[in-house]
Order: sequence, then structure tokens, then C-alpha cells
Amino acid sequence: MKPSELLDNLTQQGVQLQLNNDKLSIRSGKGVLSSEIRAALVAQKAEIMALLRQQEVATSSCGLEHELSLSTIGRLISGSVQNATDFKPPVVDPKFMATRLAITFKPLPKGYNNLQVIQFREELESKLVEYGVKVLPWQQATRLLRYELSIPVVGWKKYISSRVVKIGVDAVIDVERQYSHLGKIGIFIAEKGYEIYSRFVKRLSVSRIVKLSSWAEEHAAKYIEDPTNTQVIVITHIDEELINPDIPYTSKIKTGLNTLVRTFSEIVLGVSEQKISILNMNLSDSIYSRENIDKFVLNSLIPKVFVPILPLPLSQFEIGEYTPESSLYATQLVKLGNQLASTGLFPPGAQLSQILKRKSHRDIVNVIVNGRTGVSYGFVAYVEAPYYVGDREISADQWTKLYAIEGFNSDEVRQNEIGRRYIRVKIGTEYLYKQIPDVWLVSSRSGANKTDLKLETDVIRVGLKEKLYLQLPQGITSETDIKPSYDIYVMLAIALATALYVPNLIALGAPIVHFHGYPAQKWLLSNEYCVGVNNPSVPCGTYESGVFNFLGISSLATQREDIALVSLIEPDHGTNVIAANMDYLVARLQAGCSKKQIELGGKYFTSLQTNLK
Repeated sequence: MKPSELLDNLTQQGVQLQLNNDKLSIRSGKGVLSSEIRAALVAQKAEIMALLRQQEVATSSCGLEHELSLSTIGRLISGSVQNATDFKPPVVDPKFMATRLAITFKPLPKGYNNLQVIQFREELESKLVEYGVKVLPWQQATRLLRYELSIPVVGWKKYISSRVVKIGVDAVIDVERQYSHLGKIGIFIAEKGYEIYSRFVKRLSVSRIVKLSSWAEEHAAKYIEDPTNTQVIVITHIDEELINPDIPYTSKIKTGLNTLVRTFSEIVLGVSEQKISILNMNLSDSIYSRENIDKFVLNSLIPKVFVPILPLPLSQFEIGEYTPESSLYATQLVKLGNQLASTGLFPPGAQLSQILKRKSHRDIVNVIVNGRTGVSYGFVAYVEAPYYVGDREISADQWTKLYAIEGFNSDEVRQNEIGRRYIRVKIGTEYLYKQIPDVWLVSSRSGANKTDLKLETDVIRVGLKEKLYLQLPQGITSETDIKPSYDIYVMLAIALATALYVPNLIALGAPIVHFHGYPAQKWLLSNEYCVGVNNPSVPCGTYESGVFNFLGISSLATQREDIALVSLIEPDHGTNVIAANMDYLVARLQAGCSKKQIELGGKYFTSLQTNLK
């Protein structure tokens, strides 16, 4: 087996191979490394280490200047302790992402004649191949599966054979399919059968729900073996309502969600003769010209496939409780939300039960979104003052006497005798050795009304030390519908980077908000900064998005000490804003909205790209 094949094979089995200085570190599950594999690792150690070094270069070659390795940043913001077996270094280069993807195209339905979609489909496939994506033929990407559907009590049985997309395929690309009246009757029967079955069996996987409820349908999701890891992308005619800048964003939310549900897809690509739109759960109205398909594929589509939107499961946190009534920051957060109501930047969330009419659809989404019953747009958070123990900064000589930490590069992170971690950061041309503080913040729970938060039930507390902590309001259990925001990694990354690189901005704590829109360049004052406009559009809920925000803050380390506000742009998603204090942040956002210099949707995104180059 070639070294590259051996590395790929081990990675697929969950084996973690990392370079720790000049040593090869290997972590694997019990029984994975057979004697033959161990012998191959010993024989090909030099070649494998060379491949890992190439990957490190590839994962950090996105035009972003930073002195810390991405592996270090990833470990810091994700709370991955040294013995974590599921840690994967973040990837930020779309070209490298492309080489790790496998995608297949579902054959067109018989008689399909939408020429615009057919032409775009062919062009898209060509571009994916050009960038190194492995595009698998349908027969190669699928396997034949025969299964039995049965409904208890009535004794109804049906045997179905179909081809299913294999585990390991990252996405299947389909076109939107229309159903006849007869087909709709079959769908109705399938749904009623599922409703009966689900009364008797409460815990069902996504794949089982799809098989039971959609045997009468022909959407691509029906043919997926691993729905949580294989995304469905549907190509259809562009929806003029979704891309019309004159239609309010709040009106587009229901349309966008219904489009995703109607097509059983995570991503919908709309095409016309001149334009391409891309829609996912972020619901940003992102539009590209057909002439700009290269940028669309590389900077928008590939990152979304490589890092799909997934919420952080509660299993990632050490869960505890706190008393929000006694927290100054929680009280400030509620006040912040109330004061931002007038901006209109935080539309009320939508209950999935109101949008998803079919029980099977609700059950599928319920599994995927980790028990969340609603979706909302934006977040409000308040970072507490960073917490230190001992010297906040040490000398270069003191640094040399610190101890290495397993899993971290000892040139970047070390610890003292009481376990406090220090990091070497570059400010201008000078290296400083700073303590990594404990970071705590309070934020709105997922699905909450950001402008009308209930202190007792809507505000959670999140901590980042050597791992992640989640504190729920006292008296609330983890079974209650109070889940952390999708954007936790982003909040923590901004907070930690600010403490390290722009400490004056966060010394007394700092508010952070996220909204699904962008500011105009003219909104920014002389001591306010905007970064991230040209980043790849990785979705929320990924720690890659956290890495980009961390790098955005670190890029401001050499700016003046009087930074008052930073806007961190997330292409195809929205804007994060952190400011020195709440009153200033509220006043600036209110002014921007009243002067039409900040709006939801993508109206100002293109102008930012032009003016901030």
C-alpha cells in the first residue's frame, strides 16, 4: 500500500496522525492498528511524515498571514484536550478541501428538459473535477439495497429495492423533481403509514425515517445511506423572490426554509441565464454571476460541502448550572437584546412545527439539529472579563523554563507548574509570551427571541478552558429545549483572540452580536475595522468558521490601541460585531440601521469586497 493510501485509509478509520515537532504522534481506537498496519507505519514513517507536512502547508495556504499553526488555533478554540481522539486540524484552503471531497450526480429524471439547469449541471461537474473533487459515477457511488417496509397492527408489508449512496460520499447533486397527481397520492399514503409506525417505535435514525416515509418519492435524500454526513444539493430554477433585494429578509425566511424542505436538501442552487444563487440553512441571499462560476464553486460551494452545518452536541460540553439572576453579564445581555429590538436585525425565530407540515420532515430535522425545535437568525452574547491566574505575560527566559503540553507544538504553547498555559504570539515584529485566559461568556440559547430574552430561561453560560463548559440556568435540565447556539465556536474564538491580540477591547468584558446581513463600508468610523470579506464561506456551526474569526482578530494586533469596534464578515452568512462596551455597540448599530447603512441580506456584501481590497 502506498503511503498516501495508507494515510487515507487510517484517516477514514478515525486514526489521528499528527506531527509533534519531529515526532509522529498516533492515536487510534482499540483494535484498529493491526500488526500489519503497524509494520507498514514503521516502514513508511518518513514518507507519511512528509505527507503530513504537505497537508499542514495546504491547510494553512489560504492567503492568511498568521504565526500560529491552524492545529494550535483549532485545539484552543474547540477545547480539545491532549487525549481527545476526535480532534481534526481545521482546513481553511478551499483548494485542499476540494481534493478531499467525493461527490456524485444523480441521473436526470426521464424526460427532464430544463436546458438551463442541464447546461449548468454539466458546467458544475466540469469545474468540480477541475478543482480536484472526486466526481463518482452514480453506479460507483451507490450500492443496491433491498429492504422491507412494514406497518404494525394492519400487517401491511412492502419490499423495495433501490440504489443507495454509499457511506463516504460527501454530497449527491440532483435536480428538483415534479410529482404528478398520482405521485402525490402515493406520498400521502407513505406519510400516513409513517405516522402509524412512529407511534410504536420512538427512536428512529434519519435513514430509517426516510425509508419509511418517502418510498413513493424520487428525491435524492431517499437514496442516501448516511444522511448525517452526505449532503443533498438540488439544482433548480432561480427563485426571484429570494434574490430580490427589495423584498425584506424576514419575508424570505419562510420561503427559504420551505424551499429546503420541499427539495429534501441542505443546499439549493438556483440558476438562470445570468445568475447563480446558493441557499442553505444560513438563509443568506448569496448571488453570483454565471461568468463568476469559478469563485462560486471554489469559495462558496466547496466549503459548504466540506464543512456542513451541524450544531454542537451537548456531549461536547461538561454541563453544569449557574444562577443568571446573580450574573451581571446575563443581566447586561438581556438589556442588550432589548435595546437592539429597534434595529430590526434580529427577526423572530421560526418554530419547525409551523414550517414543516409533515411529521416525517419534523422528525428528520429533529435528529439532525440535535433536538432543537426552532431556528433563529443571529445571536447576542456578552463576554466576561478574561480570567487569569498569576502573571498575564512572562519573559522569553521564563518561557524557556515552561513545560511542553502533549498535543500542542511546544514552540507555540507551554504550561507552568500549576497548569496555566502560555502562548507565544507575534505583535508586529515582537514575540510576546501571554497567559491563555479562561474565557466565559453568556449567550442567547438557540431559538430564543434575541430582543426579548427571559433571564431565567433564555441565557446560557459557556466556558472555554482546557475543554468546553456549558452552564444552564438553575432548575433547567439538559432535556429541556435550551440548546447552545450553532455559533459557539465563533463566539469563543472571537473572545479568546481579542484577549490575546486586542486586550483593551475586552478588558472589562465585551458584547458580541451576529446578524444575517452586512454593513456598508461608509458605516465604519476611523477607529472601527472590518475583516474577513474575502474568506471562504464556511457555514456556521463549524470550528473552521471560528478559526477565520480568530485570524481576523489577530490580524488587527498591530493596529492602534484605541480600536472601538470590529466587524468580522462571514461570507454567505452575515456579520459578527464586537465592541468595547454595550452602549457604544447599540448606538452604532442603531445609527447604521436608521441611515440604511446596515441591512439584513446581501445588499452591501459586494460593495465591501470592492472597497476593502
